[in-house]
Amino acid sequence: MKKQRIIYLDNSATTPVDQRVLQEMLPYFSQEFGNASSLHLKGQVAMLAIEKAKKQISNFLGCLADDIYFTSGATESNNWVIKVVVKNSLQKEPDLKPHLIVSAIEHESILEPVRQLVKDKLIEVTYLKVNQEGIISPVALKEAIKDNTVLVSLMLANNEIGSIQPISEIAKIIKEINANRNRKILFHSDATQALAYLDCRVEKLGVDFLSFSAHKIYGPKGIGALYIRQGLKLEPLIAGGGQQKGQRSGTYNVAGIVGFGKAVEIIADKQKRAQEIKRLKELRNYLIKQILKKIPKASLNGSLKYRLPNNVNFTFQGVEGESIILMLSQKGICASTGSACSSNSLEPSHVLLALGIPPEQAHGSLRLTLGKFTKKSDIDILLKHLPVIIEKLRSMSPLKI
Repeated sequence: MKKQRIIYLDNSATTPVDQRVLQEMLPYFSQEFGNASSLHLKGQVAMLAIEKAKKQISNFLGCLADDIYFTSGATESNNWVIKVVVKNSLQKEPDLKPHLIVSAIEHESILEPVRQLVKDKLIEVTYLKVNQEGIISPVALKEAIKDNTVLVSLMLANNEIGSIQPISEIAKIIKEINANRNRKILFHSDATQALAYLDCRVEKLGVDFLSFSAHKIYGPKGIGALYIRQGLKLEPLIAGGGQQKGQRSGTYNVAGIVGFGKAVEIIADKQKRAQEIKRLKELRNYLIKQILKKIPKASLNGSLKYRLPNNVNFTFQGVEGESIILMLSQKGICASTGSACSSNSLEPSHVLLALGIPPEQAHGSLRLTLGKFTKKSDIDILLKHLPVIIEKLRSMSPLKI
């Protein structure tokens, strides 16, 4: 029986590990297995590998190696910032309820800890609205700032609709406001989806904290990092043996860290990076054009201009997104309705609702995210099956369109 060829169009959920990354990691599973906290030779070899990875990442971000702290992923990094900035603020000013500003389209690893803090009546929060293209207004951000604002957290690029936020412009506004106030506002950004495609140099972005993960850039799962600007200090979220200068305890995931460093080194090649971005944009635009041409009542979600080069997100009136995914999967095509972290939820995407899309239409969403192994022939196979699937589902739907 012939094995079905799989077409993978869910690269925003995760990416396959690059073979060059895997080869770099392999010795640290068996040959160089030492605990990096050990003083003996094996431990020293492991620590040298960690220091190399920190250098690879810090060079890419334009910061010091000591500004990088390894975590289990961006979810931990995001929780660390949200929870500890609030804790620090309450310790410093117990009678002041801290105010946080986040966007309405943040990842759940931002929104859920914020909800918990609100539930515990520890903070005030403003959820910044976005326009129909999923973009935050810097003016609205400025107007939302209060005397008790302690943290602004805005993702650099959205994981569902690929919208790119004006982070540098917002950072300038925060810097200007901070110049005239004693209670400084800290600025955090989740750059998980942006790392492979956007300029993530921290000085250009103007952020105090930056979160990211390896598995979105062809590195291993279970390893991420947090950039903390020089001069700032966050209390540990995880206590233990005092690794990473006591900031994030736990035995070093040496193989994961090595793989992370190598993955960043690969995407840091400016010439190849530019070529890949150009290739993906052409594929993305071709896909968008053909879907709009072949499928009636299809709507592109998010901005076309300020969008990640690999992201396509559509709503199809009269169908359920989950049904589209299952039928595509039967054809060997992997896609999603939105964030993989929310894939078990029956609720419509909070990102699409924030764009003003009615709930019944938001249920009919499809996210297609391309990667470096995506070919035009893959797109053509998708375009062969998708219109047929949509037409079939609409014929079965009680909704009239």
